[in-house]
Amino acid sequence: MTMTALPQDQAEATEEPRSRKKLALVVVVVLLLAAGGAWQFLLRPSGPSEPEPGQVLPLTALQVNLAGGHYLRVGLALQLAEGADEVDGSRALDITIDLLSGRTVASVTDPEQRRALKEELSTLIREAYDEEVLEVYFTDFVTQ
Repeated sequence: MTMTALPQDQAEATEEPRSRKKLALVVVVVLLLAAGGAWQFLLRPSGPSEPEPGQVLPLTALQVNLAGGHYLRVGLALQLAEGADEVDGSRALDITIDLLSGRTVASVTDPEQRRALKEELSTLIREAYDEEVLEVYFTDFVTQ
């Protein structure tokens, strides 16, 4: 005997497992998407990390002519990034001379102005060395 239609009870019984399978599949997909989003925004490192400090390169102190016949003896040390290639300090010394020459004694000895000069010097040197230099330190700072 061939049946073309299932009885009502059998038709409902076959639809229920299919709808549960679809629901389970949708739940699994949503959970996978949520896990991927959480990993993307919470667990994965964001962007490039800060460079690690490497060696400190001390430079020879130099004398810079200030206004009014005075001079400044300034020594620098460069905090290099880890893995930085050999750095030649001559560019840093040249930038220092350009920035500090001709200033008044008062402008280089005032603590706030000296901090501002140091920050400007650090920015100029970092840019000149393509971020291989992380920080600039004054190791000698004497005016006369």
